[in-house]
Formats: sequence, C-alpha cells, structure tokens
Amino acid sequence: MPTHRLSKSRFLAGLQCHKRLYLEIHSPELATPPTPDRRAIMDMGTDVGVLAREFFPGGVLVEETHRQIPAALTRTAELIADPNVKAIFEGALVWQGILVRVDVIERLDAVRWRLIEVKATSKVKATHLDDLAIQSAVLEGAGLVVDGCYLMHLNTQYVFLGGTLNLEEMFAIDNMTEDVQARRVLVQPQLEEMWRVLTEPDPPMIPPDGHCHQPYECPFWNHCTKEKSRRWVFYLPGSSKLQKVLMREGVETMDEIPPHIQLSDIQQHVKDNVEWISPLLRARLQSVRYPVHHLDFETFMPAIPIFAYTRPYRPMPFQWSNHIEYEDGTVVHHQYLCTDGRDPREELAQHLLESLGETGSICVYSEYERFLLFALGDVLPQFKSALSKVVRRLWDLLSVIQQHYYHPDFQGSFSIKSVLPALVPDLAYNDLSIQNGAVAAVMYQKMVFSEADLMERAQIAQALEEYCGRDTLAMVELRRVLMERVGGLYL
Repeated sequence: MPTHRLSKSRFLAGLQCHKRLYLEIHSPELATPPTPDRRAIMDMGTDVGVLAREFFPGGVLVEETHRQIPAALTRTAELIADPNVKAIFEGALVWQGILVRVDVIERLDAVRWRLIEVKATSKVKATHLDDLAIQSAVLEGAGLVVDGCYLMHLNTQYVFLGGTLNLEEMFAIDNMTEDVQARRVLVQPQLEEMWRVLTEPDPPMIPPDGHCHQPYECPFWNHCTKEKSRRWVFYLPGSSKLQKVLMREGVETMDEIPPHIQLSDIQQHVKDNVEWISPLLRARLQSVRYPVHHLDFETFMPAIPIFAYTRPYRPMPFQWSNHIEYEDGTVVHHQYLCTDGRDPREELAQHLLESLGETGSICVYSEYERFLLFALGDVLPQFKSALSKVVRRLWDLLSVIQQHYYHPDFQGSFSIKSVLPALVPDLAYNDLSIQNGAVAAVMYQKMVFSEADLMERAQIAQALEEYCGRDTLAMVELRRVLMERVGGLYL
C-alpha cells in the first residue's frame, strides 16, 4: 500500500526525474517559485480548459478545489451515477493512492466513457500520452469503462475572423487510444519504482543535466546546481550531445575540455574565457547609415485569439521604442504603447512609420522585429509597401556581436540581458520593475484585460515604457562601447 498519495502531475514529475518527485513530496520548500511568465502560461492553460467545456453541452463541473478532495470525490461519484449528466469536468477519482482530476470524461452510454485531456498546445507530445495513460489507469481502477483516450488541443491554423469563436475549428481532438494503451503496460512498474524511491531516507543521487529541462523546467534546478561552477560544461552553449559526451568522460568544467574535442567558434570563445574582437568588427559597426534608429517591439501571444484575423499564439505587438541617433551625436526617443484593450496594430504601425521616416539604418537585436514587420504588412495592406521598405533597412546588432565579439561576462549567452551588464553595467536591467519581455507581456495583459484600477494601470504603463525604452537605449550604448573597443570614433 503506498504511503504517499500521488497525482498525475507528480507521476509525470517522477517520469522526468525520481529526484524531482522525491523533493516535491519530501522537500517542496526547496523549489524555486514559478516566475510571472510561467504563471501566465499556466493561467492560459486554465483558460483554454474552461473554454473547451463549451464543446460538451450538458457537462457539469466538479467545483470542489484541491483543498476539498473528499468532497470532490463524493461529488464526482454522484455525477457518474446520474445518467442525465453527459460529461464531467474536473472529475476527481482515486486508485491505489493516485488522485487525478480529469479535464473531461464524456458519457457514451450507460457504462462507457470517453477520456479527454485538454492541452493549450498546438500538437501532441510524448508527455501528453503519459498523462492520458495514468488517468486511464486510475479511471479503470476506479471502476469506469474507458472507451477511448483523446487529446484536445489548439489548432494554430485557425484564423479568428471576429465575433464568436468557432470552437470546432479552433480545437483539434485526436484519438490517442492506441498510443496510450502501449504506455499503459508501463504504468504499474513505473508506479512501483516511484513508491520505492519515496520510502528511501534520502533523495536519489541523480546528477543535473539536460533531463532537468525536458519535458518541463524542473523547479529544483537551482537547488540541484547551487554547487556547480560557473564553468560547468552544461553552461557551454550549443549541442546538448556534446555536453553529455563531456560529462560521460568525466569532464566537469570547460577548462578541462581536452584539445581534441571539436568546438564551434562560440563554444571556443566561451572556453577560452577571454575578450575576443574580430578584425571585421569595426567595419561592421561603421556600416550603419545615419540617422540610426534603434527599434524594439514588445508582444504578447494569447492562446485564445482576441482580435480579428489572428490565430492562437500569434505574436501581437502592443508597444515599440525607437531611440534615434543623429550623426552629430544627438539622441531622440520616440515610443508607442497601447494602453487599452483594442486591437493596437493599425495605430502602432502608423506611428512607427512616422517615427522611422525613410532614411537611416534600423538597429534591432534579433530577427524578431523582421518577422513582426512582415506580419503587420500581411494584415495591414495599406502599410505593406512601407513596412517592406522598413525591413530592408534593418541592421541586426545581435548577429554582429555573435560573429565578431565575445566577453567573458557573457557566460555563453548573447541575450541583451547578458550582453548589456557586461559592457554597460550602469545600464543593466536590475533597477527596473519589468526586466524581461515575458513579464512585459504578462503586465500588459494585466493592464488592459484585468480589473486593475487607474493607479495600477498608470504604474504598469510607466514600467512598460521604461523597460522597452531600456532595450533600445541599450543598443545605442552597446554600439558606442563596441566602437570604443576597436579604437574607433563613435561618431
């Protein structure tokens, strides 16, 4: 008899890593709390699950929460016994100490049920099959006849035309019964091994590596890696296969990598751990044309389309910043932020084109802006030609740095959040209330779609403007510092 109650989430945690499962049950305080963007992803999953219920008329929700499990079990049993209930949402069932809350169990007839798991993803993943396998095992163990296991997920090709969502087009329902049955034979031995591990006095000795991030980010990563050197080979960018080979050979740090191991240029720079400047850097920096614009967008990606002619998870720009540097050294800042819940694209594009004018390079940090500009042109035909001209003026600072410069304080990352503190420490992001794009997206949605009061909305708007403006000012200063590094005049 198991001594610890499992759930489907704990079962999946155990499949990822027995140490993770052990710590979740015995030492949950060691976990890193979910970040705001991670919580937003979980909230999107909840919203998709709630919307999916509209697909099943006559369904009844088990409203009792995870703190009311006995009542939830009782209520579920009552709904199962009632032939008038066509489907049950969040039904609670238990078998061999394993509790599951099922997204949807749909009644087919007097004895047969269909199990449906709802995911806010665009395709079927291996972990979804494990999820269905443990649920079907519990349902059948609890006495239900499961006649089919299905995965209900988003169809990212669905285009919302405005008005009412077409759920039949937005959702796909895939019959995964055969794949789930193939995994069912593994469930019992997997559970027995998990229960054995949980009775041990100490967590299993499982070293951290790539499995900590697949299929989910483990919340105990910081705990398990707190003693690792900054030079740990796992922090070497690039191939995970190379990292595994090195660790199998007992190579713990980058400094121990033997000469015969082939490394990419970037990996070699990280291993060398010294500043490196390409002889071509100066020419690349001087290839810009004035006035130099420095452009950055902020976007959010709703799982459920909000605006007409958008798809699930389609990036929606709501803000931009442009620091314009003239040849005499003058820097002027333009910005745009949509502060209400309307579709921002047309106004955003119109103001952007006015700010960018028709001359000068447009410095960006990645190809993301290129993608967004093309996407705006696709939905705004009146601006398509002008936006195409803007794309031809883009100048990517990220690729310049990746190909021509490395600093040890980058620690293998070329994210602007790593590059800026290394080269312009006075302009790092740690003084801002919003410090990355994922949090910016969360805060924007809170500002325009929640019940935030006027004061809070004003505070969020200011924080968003400060963050996006920092990204573009960062590019101005990075270009300046890099030009100083090559001994050239900035202007």
